[in-house]
Amino acid sequence: MTRLQTASKQHPMKTVTAGTLATGILIFGSMVVLGQELPSAHPAKLAPFTETLPGSVVKIQMIPIPAGTVKIGTQSVKVKPFWMASIETPWEAFDQFIASGPPSPPYDQTKFAADAIARPSKSYILPDLGWGHHGYPAINLSFDSVTMFCRWLSATTKKKYRLPTEAEWEFACWAGASGTWKLGKDQLDKSAWYVANSGQMTHPVGMKLPNRYGLYDMLGNVGEWALDLSNKPVVCGGTFQDSPTEISPGTRRRWTPKWQEEDPQLPKSRWWLSNAPFAGFRLVCEP
Repeated sequence: MTRLQTASKQHPMKTVTAGTLATGILIFGSMVVLGQELPSAHPAKLAPFTETLPGSVVKIQMIPIPAGTVKIGTQSVKVKPFWMASIETPWEAFDQFIASGPPSPPYDQTKFAADAIARPSKSYILPDLGWGHHGYPAINLSFDSVTMFCRWLSATTKKKYRLPTEAEWEFACWAGASGTWKLGKDQLDKSAWYVANSGQMTHPVGMKLPNRYGLYDMLGNVGEWALDLSNKPVVCGGTFQDSPTEISPGTRRRWTPKWQEEDPQLPKSRWWLSNAPFAGFRLVCEP
């Protein structure tokens, strides 16, 4: 697998506020740097719930995330309360979407209306790359694919499912902590799949320790599609391919032609990214 170029956005000092949490760095249940223990985060008002995908027994736990403020670059961004999936979207969830209707033609370049729902075309390669399917994060997914999944789930459940904004994603990743981001090897191994422990492949979701909000794999395994402050697609977070310095809430990737360089189709698939096994997603639901 070709190692793709990563653009990391470093945040030597980060401020994230949520209620009256104390200052410190929270790394999936452990405090490092600054040394002050945070009380449990209490995302008030919203209650957790479990979504059962239509026509299936596949369930996704939705976790309430409180309102707060996060700094993205030089901007302080307010975040309203929302729900976020406790895990990265697994293949068995994405499979339900694919099976819910006919696939798109392989070379289709239709400009879809904002409320249109289309399914991905059939992939010419094994989508999970033979690494594992049930319980593993869905990968090699384009922004169009994951957007359509959210539209489908919204339409069938009558809830407001979508991708997170960049600010929501980073706020949830920090989980009420502030300070200088730093992970010791012990904390890193307990909280993330990264280059030193992944074997250069993805792993089943939810196998590492969750963060204070109860979110698994926010720091590793796959990167997660979001919308940046300019409403453009961006993949947030470190991945199974990344070094310890890239396992950070500030790591970002943006699409380049390298993500599809082995795709023989002309035009390239709008649904599948042949060289982006790090590209997955996580659901958000609006109140």
